[in-house]
Amino acid sequence: MSIDPRHAYKPSWRKPAGMFMILALIALWAVLVGSLSGPIGRLPMIVQVPVYIFLGLIWIWVLPLKRLLAWMETGRWRSF
Repeated sequence: MSIDPRHAYKPSWRKPAGMFMILALIALWAVLVGSLSGPIGRLPMIVQVPVYIFLGLIWIWVLPLKRLLAWMETGRWRSF
């Protein structure tokens, strides 16, 4: 049983490019949040925890990776 060359898998450049973009976004966000650690560190602990939780939730809401992952898989920015 041989594989038909017309149906052979051709790797896409989007997946490695998307992985590098995800890593760059994570690094950028970490630097941004880390640069805020001085002012946040001066706040009382009871305030620091909600601030860091809020910053973590912004990562989910503002920088959604769903579209980037859809682009990596399909070549379109929308998954539908």
